[in-house]
Amino acid sequence: MKGLLIKDFRLMKVQRSFLILMFAVGVGLALFTEDGTYAIGFPTFVISMFTVSTISYDEFDNGNVFLFSLPITRNGYVAEKYCFGILLGGAAWLLSSAIVLIAGIARGTGALTELCFAAGVDLPVMLILLAVLLPVQLKFGGEKGRVALLIALACIILIGSAGIKIADMLHMDIAALLDGMPVPSLGAVLAAAIVIALLLLAVSMGISTSVMKRKQL
Repeated sequence: MKGLLIKDFRLMKVQRSFLILMFAVGVGLALFTEDGTYAIGFPTFVISMFTVSTISYDEFDNGNVFLFSLPITRNGYVAEKYCFGILLGGAAWLLSSAIVLIAGIARGTGALTELCFAAGVDLPVMLILLAVLLPVQLKFGGEKGRVALLIALACIILIGSAGIKIADMLHMDIAALLDGMPVPSLGAVLAAAIVIALLLLAVSMGISTSVMKRKQL
């Protein structure tokens, strides 16, 4: 796994301009908006999705044929992609959270509870995105993979929109409900969300392993 991680981190050099731009956008959002959830989430989600790009790089020009001629197992390959995604997304999340916190304190609007909640919301969402997108990319790859990824993202957006519509129909003010919850309860909700996201990630990894074992190189 170490060799695969080194390979993927070196592949990041090809996209370093893009990654720097995403961080610059994140800094701009942190400085000029007060929406901590979006300022943390945007660079976190975009940068973590670079993991999907590494799968495309591996498949380019029959690269997998050479890659698996090395002492690399399919199980190890899948485990490395999930590990790389978590490392990359986690690093982006930590750095974005720190920038948003510093910017909020500098503006005098850095309510620690709100910023922690914003960061806590984005972490499980990032894990769930990885859980959805990685098996899709491993299964379809290339052009079909991009179409499938768009469909998966559209489904996630539709589910979120449907949840908001249902809450409106039931006259539920989710924002007011969250604002009225004590800090320990918010912490419990976020902890539960992270646990659920990790369970989904484990299930996703099992699906990806099964896909990879059946995949023709």
